[in-house]
Amino acid sequence: MNFGFSDEQELLRRQARDLLDRECPTARVRQLMEDELGHDPRMYARIAELGWTAIPFAEAHGGLGLGLVDLTVVLEEMGRHLLPSPFQSTVGLAGMTVAASGDAAQAARLLPSIVNGSAHATVALVEETGRWDAGGVRMAARRSGDAWLLQGEKLFVPYAQVATWMIVAARTADDPADGLTLLVVDTTAPGVAVRPLRSMDATRRMAAVGFDGVEVPGDAVLGEPGRGWATLRRGLDRAMVCLAGELTGTAQRVLEMSVDYAKVRQQFGRPIGAYQAVSHRCADMLVMTESARSLAYHAAWALDNDVPEASLAAAMAKAYASDAARTVASHGLQVHGGIGFTWEHDIHLYLKRAKWGEATLGDASHHRERVAQLLEL
Repeated sequence: MNFGFSDEQELLRRQARDLLDRECPTARVRQLMEDELGHDPRMYARIAELGWTAIPFAEAHGGLGLGLVDLTVVLEEMGRHLLPSPFQSTVGLAGMTVAASGDAAQAARLLPSIVNGSAHATVALVEETGRWDAGGVRMAARRSGDAWLLQGEKLFVPYAQVATWMIVAARTADDPADGLTLLVVDTTAPGVAVRPLRSMDATRRMAAVGFDGVEVPGDAVLGEPGRGWATLRRGLDRAMVCLAGELTGTAQRVLEMSVDYAKVRQQFGRPIGAYQAVSHRCADMLVMTESARSLAYHAAWALDNDVPEASLAAAMAKAYASDAARTVASHGLQVHGGIGFTWEHDIHLYLKRAKWGEATLGDASHHRERVAQLLEL
């Protein structure tokens, strides 16, 4: 593994930071928090124009044929700027699930519109159990001729409000280890009802999606029927790494804000950063941020190179990033003191983003348990 970034990756990082510095200051983030869509379609079009939506996908589908490391570079900058966007759910979650499924026909049908930015997509997995695994899926799909019928509800579906289509995990067999089938469902299909949910993180959008006798064509299956969890697991590993990278960017910005504040805030005639209680806290924040970054990029590299331990690396990256982002954001709030608790200050936005990212795709406890299982403990 090369532990440094290539010149092209450094250029990509600078491009992303320059664009987001100009187009996504926190004042703009606050505006989009109140927007019905929750994101700026013009900004998404610009992202697609720059080729960010094409980064991880094969050239056969119009992509750039790069890798997860390159995508994580962009997502780290998005996390640093709190970009409100369906990019993560479309490219990092749904798109990566299709790309990792091995289903060439569905990839040829679905990925070009993600690559060119004309479609948004998402994954509907979680139900009332709140679990991010096969055992938490109870909503069934039953055969009706050549089609499938869906009845039930999914919760916490990211950006379902703007999605063109979604990958729905439904139970088609009584198998605790799998028994799922992944169905690609058009969000405008009769019987699909999207109900927005309020989130702690107002820079993100999520929804409950109801399926009332929704008929899905037989050729809308992604991967192999009854083996959907194995397919989705590959996509989730990649999505977890994307989210770990984004959380790292969030932690990095909190660290920068806290250090800058500690240098200028005076107490008892000295900058508060001169006191060990504050400086040691900032040092801990740095260690956690750098550790999260190392784990995220190692996992991205492992998945790009089909390393046997790639799933283990992905679980470790998400577990650590979940804890690190939350802890760094909490410490940052303490460094800022009373002003950090005001609505007008931006630090609370980062804490809420960290808490959202901690729970999404499974929290740290969920992934530590998975690490133990992969190690056969």
